[in-house]
Amino acid sequence: MMMDAFFKSLDVTQSQLIDCANQTLYMVFVSLVLGSLIGIVLALILVLSRKGGIKENKYVFFIVNTFINIVRSIPFIILLVFILPVTRAIVGTRIGTTAALVPLTFFIAPYLARLFENSLLEVNHGIIEAAKAMGATTFQIIIHFWLPEAKGSLILSTTIGTIGLLGATAMAGVIGGGGVGDLALTYGYQRMNFPLMLFTVIVLIVFVQIIQSIGNYFAAKARKH
Repeated sequence: MMMDAFFKSLDVTQSQLIDCANQTLYMVFVSLVLGSLIGIVLALILVLSRKGGIKENKYVFFIVNTFINIVRSIPFIILLVFILPVTRAIVGTRIGTTAALVPLTFFIAPYLARLFENSLLEVNHGIIEAAKAMGATTFQIIIHFWLPEAKGSLILSTTIGTIGLLGATAMAGVIGGGGVGDLALTYGYQRMNFPLMLFTVIVLIVFVQIIQSIGNYFAAKARKH
């Protein structure tokens, strides 16, 4: 009875809140996985091809570095609308939670690439030189030396990216993406429902605290090994 009264005061049903939370988690998880895969590839290209890198190539570095800077300079709300034709070409629709995955991935991949690049550059260059001296291939250096040494920092970078992504999902409502942020805007702000807005803010704060705590735990654990 108390829970029913609570949700009635928010002017939304319990199922709506659960659906919105699930939509947020879905958007964050899928776009984070896709963005991380693209981001680590871009970061490795930057680190390998930069001046003094083990595969130095100023043309490749310039192209990838410029691409990342351009995408990162576009505000997410503009990027969201700008790539609507790309979104439709990939998922077959411009609206909905699945459609939001495309701009979210475009947004987070370059952001993570820059964070991952910094994480990889933190690795002691002497370790990489020692691996080269032992005759390790570029692939072996990446898999057995670079990524393991940067693991703790990479986890923290992913944590930061996840929290940024969580904020971006709030704007996904522009294309009907749903989620907790969209709930706050549609049912909270537009209806001047302050209790609901406050509740969604608290939910997002809890999400952030959980994500950051998990990230800190695994990063600390990775650095001990």
